[in-house]
Amino acid sequence: MKSNNEPFDMQHYLSVIPLFSSLSDAERTTLSAGCQLKRLSRGDMVLRTGELCDAFYVVILGQVKLYVATPNGQEKVIEIVSPGRSFAEAMMFLEIPAILNAQSLTDTLLLCVSKKTVFSEISQDPRFALRMLAGISKRLHGLVQDVEGYALHSGMQRLIGYLLRDVEDVDARSPGVITVSLPVSKATIASRLSLTPEYFSRVLHELEEEGLIGIEKREIRILDVQRLANYGSH
Repeated sequence: MKSNNEPFDMQHYLSVIPLFSSLSDAERTTLSAGCQLKRLSRGDMVLRTGELCDAFYVVILGQVKLYVATPNGQEKVIEIVSPGRSFAEAMMFLEIPAILNAQSLTDTLLLCVSKKTVFSEISQDPRFALRMLAGISKRLHGLVQDVEGYALHSGMQRLIGYLLRDVEDVDARSPGVITVSLPVSKATIASRLSLTPEYFSRVLHELEEEGLIGIEKREIRILDVQRLANYGSH
């Protein structure tokens, strides 16, 4: 990734991350001393299974794929981490080798927060530990919901749920078209939903033939939110 000539305002960025937003200016100054920026190009590895994890990361720009490799060499995507979200906290606290891989999906800018800095901040302010625990718990809850979804919902329902994930009210009567931009390749999203790429594509084309969506590369136009939501319940 090419470096940006514009200086990065570490203090400001820490102030808008929920994990650090309630810290005082003095605390953020101390914290920023233990943070480093890490620039990655598409495909660069952040973590590999088995490596020691002595920091956690916050995505500033770009996206990071968390995945495990199966014995036959295939990938199972666990999570796609977007800007403002963090990863690797639990492995850092447990002081265990990484149990998954982390790879940049695009040119990416990461904030690397060292374990030493985190432990020092916790000793100064126990509320910091509570905020970190809340973030880890929220991610765990999301993963449990994913497992429930895989067990209780069909592949069709999982894909429709993904397309409607940012629609606040599927019962709204507005006839407007909603456009969803797939942030990564269809194969990556298919792995995230525990679907084969072939099945993922087949379901998309079925929804398109039913007049529920329109497809143009990574742009998915939801033509009727209510019909799409109801179609997944059949």
